[in-house]
Amino acid sequence: MKALTWQGKRNVTVETVPDPFIVEQTDAIIRVTSTAICGSDLHLYELLGPFLDAGDILGHEPMGVVVEVGSDVTSLAVGDRVVVPFTIACGHCFMCRRGLQSQCETTQVPEYGSGAALFGYTKLYGQVPGGQAEYLRVPLADYNHIRVGDDLPDDRYLFLSDILPTAWQGVEYANVPDGGTLVVMGLGPVGQFAARIGVDRGLRVFAVDPEAVRREMAERHGVDAFDLTDGIVDELRDLTDGRGADAVVDAVGLEAHGNPAIKAAQSALGVLPDAAARPLMETAGIDRLAALYQSIDVVRRGGTVSLSGVYAGDADMLPMKTLFDKQVTLRMGQCNVKRWIDDILPRVEDDADPLGVMDLTTHRVPLGAAPEMYETFQQKQDGCVKVVLKPGADG
Repeated sequence: MKALTWQGKRNVTVETVPDPFIVEQTDAIIRVTSTAICGSDLHLYELLGPFLDAGDILGHEPMGVVVEVGSDVTSLAVGDRVVVPFTIACGHCFMCRRGLQSQCETTQVPEYGSGAALFGYTKLYGQVPGGQAEYLRVPLADYNHIRVGDDLPDDRYLFLSDILPTAWQGVEYANVPDGGTLVVMGLGPVGQFAARIGVDRGLRVFAVDPEAVRREMAERHGVDAFDLTDGIVDELRDLTDGRGADAVVDAVGLEAHGNPAIKAAQSALGVLPDAAARPLMETAGIDRLAALYQSIDVVRRGGTVSLSGVYAGDADMLPMKTLFDKQVTLRMGQCNVKRWIDDILPRVEDDADPLGVMDLTTHRVPLGAAPEMYETFQQKQDGCVKVVLKPGADG
């Protein structure tokens, strides 16, 4: 089959690789009909090379059709159309029963002290082959699927794999009071959905992003969008009676704008030999925290900052005095996808499309175009907000 593989920093290629096959009788194989490039894939493209091997298959936002099931799979059949959550969970352990599927005790990666295994996401999360490919092996398939109907296009359902439940969790964790004010930092795909979810819940939503095309997209869905300027925190405070927002969703994460010194340190770690870089990144890694600092500044006293953007540093400097003095609540974590699907699915299937799932994808291309689209997405070129890859379109 054809698959998108990591070969080095900013170097991904489509290669012919062996087809996946049933390894455990709890597995299923799907033919991928749509798969997306995620903002967190760009961390692999740029920073996390020490935890990857050349040839690793990337991608964790797939959907498709079941073509084979193991003998122990009871809830799937050949021909079923499914979305595959990016977190791999068992559904029955202590953590899964509590709605913490991203901490699944069956698939945790103890070697790195990490939570549940993820598709296509480095040694840190199990080095499981990903879904930017023509076919995908799905472990623990009875639980790791979302069965969907046959009548609506892939784009209606595809984002259930990651970014839509990630945004939903971010807003849930933000704990905004009814009719309250939510600020969303960053209008990439997760930020777009977080802002729209806030509007759908009747909140007053402000969002911040330096890219005009992303602000314009958010404004189509009732969001008040602002450029990332030096005075943005004061501007947002002025709009919230001088107090700040009830809650902030940071949808940016570790590669935020700002702090060129930390950017240089991140880049330096990325070019060290893997054996040297891995322990440094695990114990002394640092993130670019500009978006998080701004989130802490703009939230009101007693408010909540919810982190949906990925952070990976263990040596980050946080403004503990400010957090303590303002009595700020921090919530965060990998998304527990299956926890939120029953709430989200009716909105996805609603003819009115209240979350605007059909107004997010800006580029639909064959799988073979994935390498160029990684660069386009990273550089925010050509108005790129979300890329969907179509493996079957290569001919």
